[in-house]
Amino acid sequence: MNRNKTYVGLDDDSYGGMTPTGTIIRDAQVFGLIPEDETCAGWSIARIDALYDQVSKAWHPYGHLVSQLPDELRARHRRIYDAAIATARARGWSADLYPD
Repeated sequence: MNRNKTYVGLDDDSYGGMTPTGTIIRDAQVFGLIPEDETCAGWSIARIDALYDQVSKAWHPYGHLVSQLPDELRARHRRIYDAAIATARARGWSADLYPD
């Protein structure tokens, strides 16, 4: 992977960020690691990787399971992901696009 590349941002990513990078960004928003309006447009791959490390550490106490999140975080997760799914569907995304 070219380490000089930059991320296009959630708004310009496939179906509004229905990608592994989009998941990292939304999880970072859930945990308050970045503001909820941060799309990470223009971020380097190295910066996204560093965010991934932070997100992974934030998930660790909860076993990486939404069901184990405290109520406040679980509600924030639902709100952020429900909005992302609605945006993605409006752009033609369907979970059926990924049969595996």
